[in-house]
Amino acid sequence: MLKPWLGRAGVLLLPALPTLCALVTTAVLFIAFLLIQGRPAWQAGPLVFEGAFGSLFAWENTLMRAAPLMLTALCVALPARAGLIIIGGEGALVLGGLAAAVTPLWLPALPAWPMLIAMGVASMLAGGLWIGLSGWLRQKRGVNETIGSLLLSYIGLAIFRHLVEGPLRDPNSLNKPSTPPLDSSYQIGVISDSFYVHWGLVAGIVACVLAWVLVRYSVIGFALRVVGGNPRTPRMLGLPVDRLVLLTCVLGGGAAGLAGMFEVSAVQGSANTALISGYGTAGILVAFAARHNPLAIIACAILLGGLEASGGLLQRRLGLPDATTLILQGMLFINLLAWETLTRRTGDWRLWLRGHWIAAPRAGLEEKGETSHG
Repeated sequence: MLKPWLGRAGVLLLPALPTLCALVTTAVLFIAFLLIQGRPAWQAGPLVFEGAFGSLFAWENTLMRAAPLMLTALCVALPARAGLIIIGGEGALVLGGLAAAVTPLWLPALPAWPMLIAMGVASMLAGGLWIGLSGWLRQKRGVNETIGSLLLSYIGLAIFRHLVEGPLRDPNSLNKPSTPPLDSSYQIGVISDSFYVHWGLVAGIVACVLAWVLVRYSVIGFALRVVGGNPRTPRMLGLPVDRLVLLTCVLGGGAAGLAGMFEVSAVQGSANTALISGYGTAGILVAFAARHNPLAIIACAILLGGLEASGGLLQRRLGLPDATTLILQGMLFINLLAWETLTRRTGDWRLWLRGHWIAAPRAGLEEKGETSHG
């Protein structure tokens, strides 16, 4: 009786196998990295856990960092469903944040909720159009979407810096160029006084759940699986490939732009260079660790947010540089790519498990039942 259940558990866990292997390998390499420097490697694991999840303050710090990571990871995961590798989330995030910051300057005075909605729409439009341009260049001009989105990200960052330090700069921002600060009524607060995390976390979780429903239970999601699986089949079936690709790019870019809006209205209070903090780049790692599964993005974003939150504690206790967490993230990303390559046959293993651990025992039970009945 246990064999079918073990088979089902194996089928469910197989997609997570590359991520689990990458986590173990990264831990081993990071321990070796610390030992080479003469640091007490056995203290690193407990310190990372303490800095990420060891107290309420640690949880708040972790979740504050995880909120934008969920949204920027969707910028990678949604286009990946259509077979695209988009890595330009950083540009979409900063342009979305800039659009949100200047919306109150261009609109007449509105109550808080209508203005916040307008800021959210403006940020999603800016991010969606920017990433959508990568999809359009790929479909209409044959430009590789990975290179195109990366170059567009650099262009977006340059445009952001030019506008923030030039035409849109607040004259009172002397040492730190920024746009005029948002009115306090247009700033998003925390979820509660006892839980100091802004509402961007809720928005990120809701966006991931909606994305999961879209790709799993909708006609569009089924069409995306066809488009991402084989480039020729969808055209033979008459599917609107160009529209589906553009849709995923616009939705993914809109999610990254919304992350910029929450960073401006809930954290920074204005658009400034602090928005360029690497959330778009880290979102790539989250999406690959989650294997582009929107629900798994939630857990992976919290994990990576915890790694980033623990950097200060590692620096104080072990005397490590602040960039240590970036080294750890780089190790994790390399290992994810390596294990993804080594475990490409997980689909074959899944079929083997279904045949030997689920279907075969079930057939044996049915045959035994028929014999007893006879």
